Amino acid sequence: MQCHAKTIRLDLIHPFRISREVSTYKENVLLSITDGEKTGLGEAAPSAYYGENATAVHDALARVPSLLGKNPFDLEDTGRRLQTHLPECASARAAVDIALHDLAAQRLGIPLYQFLGLNPDRTPTTSFTIAIDKPDKIRQKVHEAAEYPALKVKLGSEHDLEIMRTIREESDAKIRVDANAGWSVEQAIYMVQALAEFDVEFVEQPLPPDDLDGLRQVRAAASMPIMVDESVLMAADVPRLADCVDGVNLKLMKCGGLREALRLIHTARAHGLMVMIGCMIETSVAITAAAHLTPLVDYADLDGHLLIANDPYIGVTVQNGRLILPEAPGLGIKNIV
Repeated sequence: MQCHAKTIRLDLIHPFRISREVSTYKENVLLSITDGEKTGLGEAAPSAYYGENATAVHDALARVPSLLGKNPFDLEDTGRRLQTHLPECASARAAVDIALHDLAAQRLGIPLYQFLGLNPDRTPTTSFTIAIDKPDKIRQKVHEAAEYPALKVKLGSEHDLEIMRTIREESDAKIRVDANAGWSVEQAIYMVQALAEFDVEFVEQPLPPDDLDGLRQVRAAASMPIMVDESVLMAADVPRLADCVDGVNLKLMKCGGLREALRLIHTARAHGLMVMIGCMIETSVAITAAAHLTPLVDYADLDGHLLIANDPYIGVTVQNGRLILPEAPGLGIKNIV
């Protein structure tokens, strides 16, 4: 099998501000793997938070050809080799894993959800992200997201309650709050109590990733579920979180692809936790791959492709907020550029 990788610049419709950074564009890496007849597509969305960038992804992917077998269906063994030889770059592993799943399902002539044994009628609605901004921009973003029944609101600034009041003046949608580890324990306890008046569905990552004792304190003070994102990368992280939080947010770019995502989902379920699947800023390649797993989860936050102005592909679509999976073989994506 042959591999080809290229960097693509993704321009954001609005500057994307969270508690620790602001971005106007992202550089992702698209990967194609061909067996001579079919071509599978994958994507890496590297995150500086995890020490990755496009250059590091290319360096990792340069080692991939020697790690691939001749059989695209050999997903478990290939995944173990990738984990062993590319432990430092989860997004690169995700790109390979996604491309191989796309290739394998295409070889069988079936959609990826069918390859995984999942029911496409069970996809949930996706939230739409409202990043930190000034009140007038917040209002504009809320109006642009009017078709979505759930909003993920980024907090972790000095104006958190002002942001919440602004959104509630404009929308009665469900609100899911994400602080991106931007609060202290004291701030988080205050905020989960203050947020109760805004009918918040859950609060995600209120504290730094390793503050498990703090998470227990916040959870005890909260009237809504507490979820984590940065605290959980792979399935092995789930057991230590089980008595600290109510749920986990998995991302293909954190865990290294669909195989590990499936393990993470089942591990979380075995520990009685809710599951959400989220994303980075990604094209429809990676978003669609994640969407094929959504029949297994409680919540979806798969709007990364909706936040960019130049997505070169179309795959999963959204109708009244609900994710609609493509029926074409593999991921089911089409190049529209």
